Amino acid sequence: MARRISFTTLCITIGFLAGMVLTGRFRIAEESSAAEQTTAAAPASGQAAAARPAVAAPAAVLPDLTSVAQRVVGSVTNISSTQIVRGSSSPFENDPFFRYFFGDDDPFGNRERRAQSLGSGVIVSADGYLLTNNHVIGDVNAQVSVVLGDKREMPAKVVGVDEWTDIAVLKVDAKNLPTVKLGNSDSLQVGDQVVAVGNALALEGGLSVTQGIISGKGRVVPEDETGVTLYDMLQTDAAINPGNSGGPLVNAAGEVVGINTALAGGSQNVGFAISIDSAKSVISALRAGKSVQVAFLGVETTDVTPAVAKSLDLTAKTGAVGRRVTKDAAADKAGMKANDVIVAIGGHAVSGPQDVGAEIRRYAPGDEVDVTVERGSQQVTLKVTLGARPDSVG
Repeated sequence: MARRISFTTLCITIGFLAGMVLTGRFRIAEESSAAEQTTAAAPASGQAAAARPAVAAPAAVLPDLTSVAQRVVGSVTNISSTQIVRGSSSPFENDPFFRYFFGDDDPFGNRERRAQSLGSGVIVSADGYLLTNNHVIGDVNAQVSVVLGDKREMPAKVVGVDEWTDIAVLKVDAKNLPTVKLGNSDSLQVGDQVVAVGNALALEGGLSVTQGIISGKGRVVPEDETGVTLYDMLQTDAAINPGNSGGPLVNAAGEVVGINTALAGGSQNVGFAISIDSAKSVISALRAGKSVQVAFLGVETTDVTPAVAKSLDLTAKTGAVGRRVTKDAAADKAGMKANDVIVAIGGHAVSGPQDVGAEIRRYAPGDEVDVTVERGSQQVTLKVTLGARPDSVG
């Protein structure tokens, strides 16, 4: 009896222990399976970026150019200018042989003709001051007519012109006119949204508004038939057509950042505007009835090309090499020497000759400016008191 009980007890004990083992194994297996599923669902941190779908960045909110255009259009005008142009009466006027012998002394006499140009302007003060291009006006004595946004047409007085920046200031006898604020062109970045407004192609039905971006800054537009090179220009792909000249280029806040002035011949979507910051001092002088003086450094420069750098043993890779320094001009008096490489003016980096012209035009004769040059292996900062260009007005 006792042996049977002991055997029964032994069997029960063995069964209990076997159950414990089996249960533990099953639990371990379930936990292991769950762990594998979790691992499969959540890959290692190094693979997480590749496994998870990319989350799209929030779309950029574009400025409301509709409201900008509505605010600006009322301040933009159509401008027509009539000038008296003197020319030769000779049928051989353009013959080089004729001109070689007679020059400007035309035995056939001179004749006068009336030339008319069309363009745009922008009102910058409620009492009637407008900005436009000098080439739209053509002559300080021109007869100018302005059509306002409300269709009123009235004569305009030419307050002053500056051919070197292609800026003209006009005045109409009117009050409480809608205006546009002058902005800051220096703060613009390539890619910023802009709007051009003007009398494009003299189309009937009103002004044209085009939209684009700033495509480049600090451009130089070489001289054309006017004989003037324009510096510090803004490049834009906003459509600019004949008739847009003198109209505003405005930023997304509706502020004037440029005055539309030129097209790239034969190119599409390449237009240029005078940066408003380079024109502000000219505008102030003209409005005050003062002559415009152009600052003069007095150094002829060229690019730092590999060939030039090698021949002169230069360490600078960019800048403007001073080929010739004008005797007794500002640069000469400050100690600048031929073959000095101008690398900065007024703290602004100079990458080439175009930057020299653009930076100097920001100053007036008599202003003192720091000009940093590389001379051999040394960098020298010169204190330059700028002079007036010999052919400046006034």
